[in-house]
Amino acid sequence: MRMTVLASGSKGNSTVIASAETRVLVDAGLSCRELLKRMKMANEDPAALDAILITHEHVDHVAGLSVLARRLRIPVYFSEPTHRAWVRQMTPRTTMSYAQWLHHVQKEKEARAALDAVETADPEMCEKSGSIQIAAAIAEDEEDALEAVAKRDPASLPAVEYFQPGTSFCIGDLTIAPFTTPHDAADPCGFVFESATESIRMAIATDLGYMPPNVRSALQRIDVLLLESNHDLEMLKDGPYPWAVKQRVLSRVGHLSNDATAEFLARDYDGNATYIILGHLSETNNVPELALLSAEEAIRERGKLLGNRVLLAHQSEPLAAISL
Repeated sequence: MRMTVLASGSKGNSTVIASAETRVLVDAGLSCRELLKRMKMANEDPAALDAILITHEHVDHVAGLSVLARRLRIPVYFSEPTHRAWVRQMTPRTTMSYAQWLHHVQKEKEARAALDAVETADPEMCEKSGSIQIAAAIAEDEEDALEAVAKRDPASLPAVEYFQPGTSFCIGDLTIAPFTTPHDAADPCGFVFESATESIRMAIATDLGYMPPNVRSALQRIDVLLLESNHDLEMLKDGPYPWAVKQRVLSRVGHLSNDATAEFLARDYDGNATYIILGHLSETNNVPELALLSAEEAIRERGKLLGNRVLLAHQSEPLAAISL
């Protein structure tokens, strides 16, 4: 199995999980163009992706979702409350007259016709649907065409599949166990991935206000663990954020501090992981060296954990792929 963290931080998150037969993308928190760029940098083939999984609907996890899913024509897996929340935030809320509503319905029909034209890359069909601009965009730049269609129908996806946190499901030879996380979203979750042909387990656990029992239980017997270490407490308290935002981050539905992550590693972590990747670091309220030092000190205090290797995921570039 392989984990490739394409980006991790407050400005965007995305990770590739691959087994022998299946590849999935967890979150799409950068633009489609940037995600494709990151995959190329990491030697990950976008065309080989089988699905996109979404942890929750916050923009740093879904910014490029609709355009990327359309471009790759792959299904997106949500919990149902997360999908509904995402659709709501993607759909403009306006008051309109009956005449405006009729006009809106006509525009929707044109947008769907344009989407069909983009997916078949047929300029003549675009012209027949009344979207000459889309046809021209296809000839010039397919991604620009997709973005134009997304503006007309931003919540349209090639296919949507639902999962329930606490209930495992399969994509190809990957068994995926979603677990509920404490965060201020509609139905946030993390994932544990296990290959049917390998005895290897990988997990993603970020956007955690604290470490409840169900999360601690889910993170047992993990070989590669992407774990949040969002902020340094003193930097956050003395930093530039408004007090309301500080309260949110510090709350039980906010983000894990370096100290909270270290406490988990020192007290509740089973020591099984070959690699622990610290992710979702705040650029404003943390310093990579502080996060790394805090985690390494927690591990050092437990001698049997010295075989664990602690790495840092970055916002600006992919982390080298970890293969087991």
